[in-house]
Amino acid sequence: MRILIVDDERNIRRTLSACLTPLGHEVTEAGSSQEAAKAVVRKRFDLAFLDLRLGGDDGLHLLPSLLDAQPRLAVVVITAHATIETAVQAVKLGAEDYLPKPFTPAQVRLVVDKVGGKIALRHRVDDLESRLADAAPQLLLDTGSEAMSTALDYAELAAQSDAAVLLRGESGTGKGVLARFIHERSERRAQPFVVVSCPTLNDELLASELFGHARGAFTGAVKDTPGRVEVADGGTLFLDEVGEISPQLQTKLLRFTQDREYERAGDTTTRQADVRIIAATNRDLEADVEAGRFRLDLLYRLNVVELTVPPLRARSEDLIALAEHFLAFFSKKMGRAVPTLTDEGKAALLSYSWPGNIRELRNEAERAIVLARRGTLGSSAFSGRIATTPLRAEPGTAMTLEELERLHIERVLARTTTREEAAEWLGIDVSTLWRKRKRYGLDE
Repeated sequence: MRILIVDDERNIRRTLSACLTPLGHEVTEAGSSQEAAKAVVRKRFDLAFLDLRLGGDDGLHLLPSLLDAQPRLAVVVITAHATIETAVQAVKLGAEDYLPKPFTPAQVRLVVDKVGGKIALRHRVDDLESRLADAAPQLLLDTGSEAMSTALDYAELAAQSDAAVLLRGESGTGKGVLARFIHERSERRAQPFVVVSCPTLNDELLASELFGHARGAFTGAVKDTPGRVEVADGGTLFLDEVGEISPQLQTKLLRFTQDREYERAGDTTTRQADVRIIAATNRDLEADVEAGRFRLDLLYRLNVVELTVPPLRARSEDLIALAEHFLAFFSKKMGRAVPTLTDEGKAALLSYSWPGNIRELRNEAERAIVLARRGTLGSSAFSGRIATTPLRAEPGTAMTLEELERLHIERVLARTTTREEAAEWLGIDVSTLWRKRKRYGLDE
């Protein structure tokens, strides 16, 4: 790591440097506020040790300018025992930790390992997000769909608070994109947006991913490791497919949502983190509550603001624009000219029901570019299930009353944000709506 030492006492700077340099860290020394301000302009640092007494200057006054110059800089303040209260104030201003005087080399190494773990995890998160951004196109949020416009309007309002948000919708509809949309319009936008994919890990690993673990907590735990909750401190934690979390882990998550307190696996130290929680699910959590698979009190905690992301079949106004967006992205990625969708190709896309939603559309666009032999794309450029799909039935065409009712309920659900609102539109009660959704397979 690149480490900056800011202290007006030369012996303190030498002692810290002697501790850190043998560990492979690159150390820069600054004996005053002015030297420190110049250093952070010249070079990027991962970690800074900042003395709170800099001759006639106050280290607390320097702390904000250091973080303004380098927002991702981790700062550890150095303080005498008599000024621990001031050190706590510094932590509230953005410092990661504090080191009391007099300190030993072992204490210095402990602090560096602790902060270094958080820095390393942040870097891994940044790297992963960067690679994902390069590998996949960003979804367009400009929409002509009334249902999607409603979801975005509610998302804008939700972004103005720290209330927990529950995003509902089928798999592949872009719930993660809407979660990031909320974060980037909130006051936390300069802080981390951290994603945890709940179905991808077993219970033990997911607990460690969320809350971290201490050295020796399990086989392979060779050092203390912070979890995503700790990394997201000050920012937003996005729990993707939260309905897949086990009942045991739900209990730990409930405690965190209530008190913002947690412990790392294998550690008894109680920690705190200030995070805004956004959760997403494609499950009927109310049904899971009735079946004993999900805690009702946790659902209440997560479902302060509920938003429904409409399926792609309810966003026909956006479908062609999204398709062309994906086609342009993959054409550029493969170094090819962007093909033109023919009227026949557009009709094929519009007639298909898209059970896999935007994720399926993205895959179809990539496939079409890979296999394209000409500058235009007709229906034959897409998978057979799309090219051969007949136009969907509409009211007034040859369809049964049951088919008409299913289609109408499906569209009302896509255009409303709560089950109560949908039931009111349909002129039925919520329990009747629940039974009809079950009957028509609209509960997934």
